[in-house]
Amino acid sequence: MKKVRKAVFPVAGLGTRMLPAAKTVAKEMLTVVDRPLIDYVVKEARAAGIEQFIFVTGRGKSALEDYFDHHVELETTLAAKGKTALLDRIVGDLPVEGDIAYVRQMAPHGLGHAVWCARHLIGDEPFAVILPDMIMDAEPGATAQAVAAYEKTGGANVIVVEPCPPGMTHLYGVVALEGSEGRLNRMTGMVEKPAPGTEPSNLFISGRYVLNPEIFPILSERKRGAGGEIQLTDAMAKLMADQPFYALEYEGSTYDCGDRLGWLRANLALALKAPGFGEDVAAMARALLGSS
Repeated sequence: MKKVRKAVFPVAGLGTRMLPAAKTVAKEMLTVVDRPLIDYVVKEARAAGIEQFIFVTGRGKSALEDYFDHHVELETTLAAKGKTALLDRIVGDLPVEGDIAYVRQMAPHGLGHAVWCARHLIGDEPFAVILPDMIMDAEPGATAQAVAAYEKTGGANVIVVEPCPPGMTHLYGVVALEGSEGRLNRMTGMVEKPAPGTEPSNLFISGRYVLNPEIFPILSERKRGAGGEIQLTDAMAKLMADQPFYALEYEGSTYDCGDRLGWLRANLALALKAPGFGEDVAAMARALLGSS
């Protein structure tokens, strides 16, 4: 069983659910409290032991690349003004040189295609897939929980899942389980956006995966699925005939920041927990609700 050292971040999407803001700001760079979405998921990955970060990008994502680089003018100014705490925070969060790689998706062919674009950088190792618009507030983090499940199962593929809100299963990939004991159960199948009434469970795939590299030959077939796209779900379903898959119902809270209400909810929830101004945010929220 090989260690999970690499993670793929599909960030080439247009973020249409976040328009008009996403017209000029990549959705992964939208701020939640005091830092962009992408910062949250990279920190989560790093805490799970990920050593190499692979971003599958597209046009208009240069700000994301700049974020994980030195800003010489800013750093020089902060140092000159003696703002060492802020400088240390900015510089301390930067990855080690060479730990981040970027590959272009070039065309919006779906999540499966985005993951396939990283195949040469992954090689023959297991890897995590982390959807950056899903902030998963947990301790340990959702990716760490998935990696632990991968190790516990002896190197099986692991899909992080959670209960779907009533009547919403047709919007997600939904898993079928062999049993339902505890939070980690072997899967028997999965369906992308099942028609209402046909869903195999109420557990949907929520944006974190640990996959084995045998997924890549299947993705190379470039078969189209739901929406005319190359679906990662379809490739996983085919790989399931040869390798075990486990669904992990992780412990934590998920905020879908690809959606306006989800993004607002994440800002409020995480601001309430933020050291230094959580109480002020709570007071502000109570005042606004009282005046409505």
